[in-house]
Amino acid sequence: MTCNNNIKCTVSTCVHHSKESNCCSLSQIQVGCTAASPTDCRGTECVSFSMHKN
Repeated sequence: MTCNNNIKCTVSTCVHHSKESNCCSLSQIQVGCTAASPTDCRGTECVSFSMHKN
């Protein structure tokens, strides 16, 4: 799997996660909000996340 060293990630349940290097294989990601006006990181999410299917 190709690793994009510009996108660091430790979410191993994502299909785009490169386990060897803790980075994302996508060329870019989309970040979205989980709250109307987020005030900390819990109010945001990586909307490019896709659950790894076993």
